[in-house]
Amino acid sequence: MKRLAKILAIIIIVLLLYYTLFKVLKVDVKILKKIYPLRYSEHVEKYSNEYNIDPYMVYAIIKAESNFNENAKSSSNAIGLMQIMENTAIETADKMNLQVTEEDLFNPELNIKLGLKYFTNLLDKYNNNYYLAIIAYNAGIGNVDKWIENGIIKEDASDIENVPFKETNNYVRKILRDYDIYKELYK
Repeated sequence: MKRLAKILAIIIIVLLLYYTLFKVLKVDVKILKKIYPLRYSEHVEKYSNEYNIDPYMVYAIIKAESNFNENAKSSSNAIGLMQIMENTAIETADKMNLQVTEEDLFNPELNIKLGLKYFTNLLDKYNNNYYLAIIAYNAGIGNVDKWIENGIIKEDASDIENVPFKETNNYVRKILRDYDIYKELYK
């Protein structure tokens, strides 16, 4: 019951945020579109259509991962717009009969293509559960599988507040918030 109350509280806060931004404060849509851009749209649209993923979800992931910096490289060596780890990119590319190097991962189109293919693989693994796919995109499949096996999170991920890594917990919430903002802003 506490989990349901937390989820409802989060939903109410998000709705109040939207209402405040769009209705009360009447924040200029042009300003919001600068904060939530549709950069690299030709690649996002192409591969989100190919892999049947909502493009607004892709924009939310890119915003959270690199804030649209194609040259981003994290302290853990995640690379490019979608912050793909080199080993993950190589494994994903191999399944697509592609050869990639670390340098290739800074190419926006290839990075988005591989990132979305990997995200699609996560969706397939977790029965199209976006919550689990997002969690695994950040924390890794091994951690998610272990958390499910140990009962820390449910297989339907209705208890995302139980994700043990604070960074991942915040990451999931940020992706979901930004996804909702993208949908509202560009509907």
